[in-house]
Amino acid sequence: MAGRGYTIFNTAIGRCGIIWSGTGIVAVQLPEAREIDTRRRIFQVHPEAREQQPPLNTELAIEGIVALLQGSDPDFSEVSLDAGGVPGFNRRVYEYTCTIPRGETRTYREIARALGASGAAHSVAQAIAKNPYMLIVPCHRVLEAGNYTDRLSPYGGVISKRRLLSLEGAHPVASKTLFDVLLPVAPPRAPG
Repeated sequence: MAGRGYTIFNTAIGRCGIIWSGTGIVAVQLPEAREIDTRRRIFQVHPEAREQQPPLNTELAIEGIVALLQGSDPDFSEVSLDAGGVPGFNRRVYEYTCTIPRGETRTYREIARALGASGAAHSVAQAIAKNPYMLIVPCHRVLEAGNYTDRLSPYGGVISKRRLLSLEGAHPVASKTLFDVLLPVAPPRAPG
């Protein structure tokens, strides 16, 4: 097969998309509010992809994604990923992320330490934010300090990390409140 293909498929949370090459899965797109928006997102990021029947590797990935979104614990170890355009550090982050057990989470700092790059929590956060392999590489299990579930990959669609983690039985802090966000940037009070 030459070039990249994609398909749209049904899941418990809506119609997802998946993009592949002859090497493996290139990206997973979680559903947007409407299917047309999911397709639009695929075309924006992968304009060369054409809608096709998925090959066996992609079928395995689709089956696993559908199962995960129904609350099962699929094994993606046989699914090949096309990491040709992924920087080496990001690959290391994704490989480590795949070892996080279902229902557990890690922080950016914990992953940086595990990779022997303890000062690289910000780089881990950037890698997770760029994860093209949503659900196959379970980036929803990687949280900022305090276990907040606010950040999503651009491939995240309308689903939140919190919802994905709840499917797995994990219960991180729900999200930051307005107070949590504004307090660090509020000007100090004048002594009275």
